[in-house]
Amino acid sequence: MLKAEVLNCALAYIKMKYKGGVCIRNFKLTVCYDGTRYKGWQKQGNTDNTIQAKLETLLSRQLGQKIEVAGSGRTDSGVHARAQVCSFHADTDLDANELLEKIRQFLPEDIGAISLENAHPRFHARLNCREKSYMYRIRNSTLPNVFERRYCYVVPERLDVEAMKSAATKLLGTHDFTAFCSDRHMKKSAVRTITEIRIEKRNDIIEILFTGDGFLYNMVRIITGTLIEIGLGERNPDTVSQALEEKDRRQAGFTAPPQGLFLYEVKY
Repeated sequence: MLKAEVLNCALAYIKMKYKGGVCIRNFKLTVCYDGTRYKGWQKQGNTDNTIQAKLETLLSRQLGQKIEVAGSGRTDSGVHARAQVCSFHADTDLDANELLEKIRQFLPEDIGAISLENAHPRFHARLNCREKSYMYRIRNSTLPNVFERRYCYVVPERLDVEAMKSAATKLLGTHDFTAFCSDRHMKKSAVRTITEIRIEKRNDIIEILFTGDGFLYNMVRIITGTLIEIGLGERNPDTVSQALEEKDRRQAGFTAPPQGLFLYEVKY
């Protein structure tokens, strides 16, 4: 190990917080969830029916202390996650495997704990996130499938996938995505970088995978709605560039419903 790495490790150890002589450890937890019955990820004052609230309540009860969980990002009401990453600090002697067993034992069946590991003292699930991927699933068929209804958006009319792919290329790179955000009063920068939009059709299912350094409120769903309108022939692909240039939400498409959206992967 290089001297600089040794020094960094020593400094990180010194800066770790202590409480009652016991080291407060930092954990990285990865969960998956079916968001159908939840009011999104973020805890709210008027309900405890959110993913974050469920995790904090469980961990606080099991560890006998108030636990605050930070997620890599928010998911809206009805949106799912294949791999949501979160972090929390805890004063505990339990190792990660023991604590993971307890978490799995008491989580509801629509939230799953994939992994739990010790993290660097300064690791933060949101602040250290480098890249995220979201997947949107569309069922492009007139044939009913009740088993898929919670995990895809049904579009019975034929979609022109090639036109959707062509339009998607106009969104790649770094842009101001104000036109693809539902928050009209957002004060922060709307500049984001999309590195990939991959559209694949397998039988009746169209999957759109979005990868970028971050996404605005409803951004993936608005882009998806725009691409669907293009696939239906209701919108010219050039309107994507127009929306980016004019930064006008009215120039983009509708907001696709939440059930087709999954937080797919988070990278650090």
